[in-house]
Amino acid sequence: QVQLVESGGGLVQAGGSLRLSCVHSGSIFGINAMGWYRQAPGKQREWVAVITSDRSGGTTNYADSVKGRFTISRDNAQNTVYLQMNSLKPEDTAVYYCNEGYYWGQGTQVTVSS
Repeated sequence: QVQLVESGGGLVQAGGSLRLSCVHSGSIFGINAMGWYRQAPGKQREWVAVITSDRSGGTTNYADSVKGRFTISRDNAQNTVYLQMNSLKPEDTAVYYCNEGYYWGQGTQVTVSS
């Protein structure tokens, strides 16, 4: 059973940075793509970023709204996926979720004040 545990959320001023972490356990890490999603109050969950499997080269892709500001990466030694978020905006406020296939983490709250 895959488990995903996010951390690193918090309150930050606009223009600031946060790094989210997602620790993976319960299966072999790196064989599947992993992604970050977010859900703001009253809105549907939306995709933010993805990193492909090691076999697929670990390539990354981003939603247009975060491209150039967010970076997704993976540390296979730590079984962890990161989301580095820079130049944060109030509209980035949401609960951020880590995803691998059918599996989701519990989410971590990111609040950006103006």
